[in-house]
Amino acid sequence: MAVLNKIRQRSLFLIIVIALALFSFVLADLFRNSDALSARSQNTVATINGKDIDRDAFLQKVENMQRRMGPNATNTQVMNNVWNQEVRNAIFETQYDKLEISIEKDQMRDLLKGPLSSNPEFLNEAGLFDENKLNEFIANLKANAPRPGFLGGQQITYQDWVNYEQNLANSALQQNYFNLVKAGLVGTLAEGELEHKLEGNKVDIKFVQIPYTKIADSTISVSKSDIAAYIKEHKNEYEVEASRDIKYVEFKEAATVEDENAIKASLSAFKNGRSVDENGRTDIIEPFSTVKNNEEYVNLIAESDIKFDERFVFKSSLPAQISDSLYSLNEGETYGPYRDGEFFKLTKLIETKTIPDSAKVRHILIPFIGSQSSGTPATQTEEEAKATADSLLTILKRDKSKFPEFVKEFSTDRGSIENEGRYDWHPYGTMVTEFNDFEFNGKVGDIDVVKTVFGFHIVEIEGLTDKKKAVQLATIARKIEPSEATVNAVFRDASNFEIAAAEGDFEEVAKSNNYNVRPVNGIKALDENIPGIGNQRPIVRWTFDNEAEVGDIKRFTISGGYAIAQLVAKHEEGLMSVEDASATVLPKLRKERKAELIKERVTVTNLEDLATAENTSVRTALAINMKNPTISGAGREPIVVGAAFALEEGETSNLITGERGVYMVQVTKKTPAVDLDNYQSFANRVETQKSSVVNSKLYNALKEAADIEDNRAKLQIQ
Repeated sequence: MAVLNKIRQRSLFLIIVIALALFSFVLADLFRNSDALSARSQNTVATINGKDIDRDAFLQKVENMQRRMGPNATNTQVMNNVWNQEVRNAIFETQYDKLEISIEKDQMRDLLKGPLSSNPEFLNEAGLFDENKLNEFIANLKANAPRPGFLGGQQITYQDWVNYEQNLANSALQQNYFNLVKAGLVGTLAEGELEHKLEGNKVDIKFVQIPYTKIADSTISVSKSDIAAYIKEHKNEYEVEASRDIKYVEFKEAATVEDENAIKASLSAFKNGRSVDENGRTDIIEPFSTVKNNEEYVNLIAESDIKFDERFVFKSSLPAQISDSLYSLNEGETYGPYRDGEFFKLTKLIETKTIPDSAKVRHILIPFIGSQSSGTPATQTEEEAKATADSLLTILKRDKSKFPEFVKEFSTDRGSIENEGRYDWHPYGTMVTEFNDFEFNGKVGDIDVVKTVFGFHIVEIEGLTDKKKAVQLATIARKIEPSEATVNAVFRDASNFEIAAAEGDFEEVAKSNNYNVRPVNGIKALDENIPGIGNQRPIVRWTFDNEAEVGDIKRFTISGGYAIAQLVAKHEEGLMSVEDASATVLPKLRKERKAELIKERVTVTNLEDLATAENTSVRTALAINMKNPTISGAGREPIVVGAAFALEEGETSNLITGERGVYMVQVTKKTPAVDLDNYQSFANRVETQKSSVVNSKLYNALKEAADIEDNRAKLQIQ
């Protein structure tokens, strides 16, 4: 009771202590994640020249581009594409605002007219672009938003259209801006004269080169402090982003020899047939060679990982290493099990026949509502489309000369309309099954209606190559995958290594278990690829997590296994470390030291004595110019060439530090450029040279000068 009374007496004190503890905990968390102090930073992907890029709008654009780029594009690739567009637009918008240039409504209509002038949806009866039809289309899109409309057979929303107009406007504004910049770039007559003289002024020289290679690198001492000093003197060359170094061990879920043998044994059961399974239970499997319904056997009974394909194939289409074996089978015979890439296979030859390997046809496609789109949306029902195709066929059988006319009027296959409906020579199996069967089972001159998923085709066979032997095969395939026991063993190995490495030395534990450790250095915040294991954004994000510390170990699930990674080093944004910079700085400092040593030991003042002292020869170079400062036999040496032009004829230089060595030069002849009455042609060339680099260099210059705050890594966009 006495204790309780003391607690009550000190209750205010305790409340204050607890409150302070909670407050310090919250503050500590805020300082660990300073962005939490600012709602703006959480909702802003970037700030470019004072303009914020909103997170939600950015993510919506990423989503839209992901749909356009397809599943093969990674999220990071898509995000970076959108980022580059946003940065480019923001940088140029700053310039447009300063110059007060924009695209007005009448200009936008002209911009739209270009790409849409040939679209049949916006043409009048005379085949001319009709702006009223365009206005009506846009108005309907806006009225029905957010429901999509159709343009060229593709869905399009009003927002899509707005984005399309914006992209057109941006492109036009950029071109206008480039043109304004180019208009301010001129080549003056003085610049033209200089250009002429840089090319036309020539000197002949004699020279002695003392190459840096005459002094061994091992004799030149360069300290870490020397490299550090050089980095500080050349900061712009050695500024780096924040980066991380890791090392990892990969644990692959790969099939073992035992797993492969089990897969082959399962295929042998289908080859030979069986009445009981490995556990002694009744399990009747008919031998593959005796079955009649091959499709059912392959797809349902054998449950093949590659489904039955009824098409005939030529020998050239078969795997080279087994083509002879498969091609020489008798009907009903099987071959295998054999390995083909990632599969073990058992193959049966069903039938052989001779067919052409290539065909040439022309066709007219009449789609129907519900058929797969290949161009303009269908407007006819299936019955109506069939009736149209039949009526056209009747006419064409009497007069095939109308074929090109009917293609233009009725066909919706844009891939062939420009070629009068013709698909030139193409191999067997190129077209959909029904189309393929008609052209390769018919003869030249045959014409008929063929139905496919695209609609009704009026097809005429124009050419067939000589017939060759083709085979129809049925194949049971099993993908070579690790068994459950193997997968479990890999999981145990990865878990054991993770635990052991956390308690001991990562490298030593890996070495004692014969695991290969792979180092990866210089990972940037927005990288996604880890050499050896591909796209691994989770690993990259972990290395940049504020909670991750050097020495931490973490397991990641990767495609086909696991990676146990250790964070080795954190390199903050700033100047490159001495270790990282030494690869480029060391050769430069060695060259400087070698030049100093060479100059210190040389006491002679003429070429002949220098050549004798350095055990080399006096060489000549003729007709050197400043436009292309290259010395024959020595390479590009702009400083040496510049020094030669500063000498008088017959004069000898002091020692000159060049790119590849130390030089002494004597000018033997100076030939000035011919004076011209007018240098306008050279001035025009200078102007062209200036204008030619605007498109490639202007944006980069503006970007370098822009104030860009990039928050993508902080927002952890996937």
